[in-house]
Amino acid sequence: MLTSAIAIVLALGGLIFFHELGHFAVARLFGMGVRSFSLGFGPRLAGFRSGATEYKLSAIPLGGYVQLAGEQGEEEEDFPDDQLFSKRPPWQRLCVVAAGPIFNFLLAFLIYWFLALAQGQGVVMPTVGEVMPDSPALAAGLKKNDRIISIDGKPIDSWSEMVETIRAGNDTSLRFVVQRGDESLSLDVTPKVNTVKNLFGEEVTVPMVGIGQGGVIEYRPVDGVGAQIALVHTWTMSTVVVKGFVSIIERLIPVESIGGPIMLAQMVHNSAQSGFYDLLAMVAIISINLAIINLLPIPVLDGGHIVYFLLEMIFRRPISDRWKAAATRVGILILLMLMSLAIFNDVRRLLS
Repeated sequence: MLTSAIAIVLALGGLIFFHELGHFAVARLFGMGVRSFSLGFGPRLAGFRSGATEYKLSAIPLGGYVQLAGEQGEEEEDFPDDQLFSKRPPWQRLCVVAAGPIFNFLLAFLIYWFLALAQGQGVVMPTVGEVMPDSPALAAGLKKNDRIISIDGKPIDSWSEMVETIRAGNDTSLRFVVQRGDESLSLDVTPKVNTVKNLFGEEVTVPMVGIGQGGVIEYRPVDGVGAQIALVHTWTMSTVVVKGFVSIIERLIPVESIGGPIMLAQMVHNSAQSGFYDLLAMVAIISINLAIINLLPIPVLDGGHIVYFLLEMIFRRPISDRWKAAATRVGILILLMLMSLAIFNDVRRLLS
């Protein structure tokens, strides 16, 4: 239990810290002044000052924060005007704000790259986990733990390759060669065209045989340095997360599936129990979620500030403080509603 608690603190705190590190790194790259850069929140435990910037370790180890000079348009005694955030061109301010989410994408990419080199590329094997009642697979004699070797003479090397082959054959009879223990069997399976809901709640019509994954994963060495695999995986997971958000808005996925801090802690806990590599993979997924959430065009989030700077670049003048204040109130209200819904869902799942 202690190990899981440490994993939760390090994972969630590290994600927020890496996000803030992005803001800090790009601000310093542009020569902007930074008042303080803290690892953690709350009371200061230790630290040092370098120039006009205070680097400190704070008591609550859940992330960190960056205080930029002139961030709110105020004057600074310790920093000249050309180092103030508010005095810089809008494109530079946009880069500083966007750097936080970009660093979260970068962290996910680095994790996937490490996993590709350490583990290899994970491939879900075509092993039967369950056979659905009244399904073509059950009628043909497929059983749990059967390993599909080939379909109509085509060698099957992964679960995804098996699915593609079944769908390409539509509803015609297919000759399955399966490995069952020490024997090899040939079975004729005729897929049935069904309308089902996919991961995002969309209805799709596809030929199916009625089997579930066995959960057998084989890790294979990657070609080259593995960076391309990590990049593709980061992009794929990002599109899945974006599509998930859109599906929630379209009510294809129920709002009851939205989770908050308790759900995140449970996910990290379960991953930590499964092993270090599973924990890293979960951190990468959460990092992608954090990046995309922060890019939403909601005032008080990074995405909202990016919209402000884009409008300032288009109209060549800053957005009025009155409009910003009104938008901020709306943004805070939206975030409070979303947080309340997430926490309510978390508590309800715990009670049920």
